[in-house]
Order: sequence, then C-alpha cells, then structure tokens
Amino acid sequence: MVKVLLRENVEKLGRIGDVVDVRPGYARNYLLPYGVAMDVTPANVRRMEKEKARLLILEEQRKTDLTHVAARLAEASVTIVAQANEEGHLYGSVTPRQIAHALEEQGFPVEARMVVQEKPIKELGVVRDVEIHLHSEVVARITVFVVEEGRPPDAAAPVAGSLAAEGTSVVTETGKAPVTA
Repeated sequence: MVKVLLRENVEKLGRIGDVVDVRPGYARNYLLPYGVAMDVTPANVRRMEKEKARLLILEEQRKTDLTHVAARLAEASVTIVAQANEEGHLYGSVTPRQIAHALEEQGFPVEARMVVQEKPIKELGVVRDVEIHLHSEVVARITVFVVEEGRPPDAAAPVAGSLAAEGTSVVTETGKAPVTA
C-alpha cells in the first residue's frame, strides 16, 4: 500500500487533506497523474494545510451550486420512448444513459454514472424517484415516463402533448428525439 495526500474529495476513499492508503497502481495510474492526490512529504503536507481552506470553500460553493441544480431537477421529468409488447413489458430496459441524455437535452449537467436506479425500468408507465447523485451529499429525484414507441398518434398525443407542455424531454431508445410527421 502507498500513502497519498488527497487534493479532492474522493467517494469511498476520503476528503480533501486526508492521508490515505491506496494500492500502488491506483495511485500511479489515476490519483497522481490526474492531480487528485499527491505524495506525502513534509513540504506537501504544509502546502496542503495552507491550500485546504481555499479548496474547502470551493467545494462548498460547488455543493451550493449543485443544490440549486437539484432543486430544478426535482421539478423536471423525462419521457423515454421504447418498444414494448402487448402487456407493456419493454424489449430491454431504460438505461441510466438514456435518462442522462434526456436530462442533458433539458440543460442539466448530468452524466450516466450519476443516475441511480433502484431496479431496472422494464415496463411502460411512470417511475417516480429515480435518483440523480450530483455530489456525494446532493441527491435529486426525478420522474421518468416510459411510453410505447409506435403507438397510434391519437393514443400517444395526450401523453406527449401534456409532457411537452411541462417542458419534458422526450427521448427514444436510441437516445434521439423522435421524428414527428
């Protein structure tokens, strides 16, 4: 094991300024080259103590900004258009990547790794409380509507129309907005 001094908060490892033990490959290939950590030396420890207050302020500002994004996300919802059988079971499932893409189209800074699903979405309908982990301490919950692809226009129109009026993004299984005729 190798001791390193963290320059950033790392989930499941430690916070800014902590001295942690990690495997040599993790330190050599990720933490050190990307500036997430530095070697533990007396000079680096002194420098980190001076820099720690500034980094903590920046981290607090980032957390505050993400809290505002989470408040906006709580009011958002997304619609995923997917293929399904007659019983409403999807051929496949709705992925975190599809949800993240739909949120990005609405202007939210969300990556697929931030979307946490309790269980895979495999049926048509409304799924409430899909979690978006923006920060280790900031979690937003959104609603995901899953509608059937190829539905007759009159059957899909009320759902799609009401969702479009709410500002909901509609994304197909391929991750692209559906083409309307």
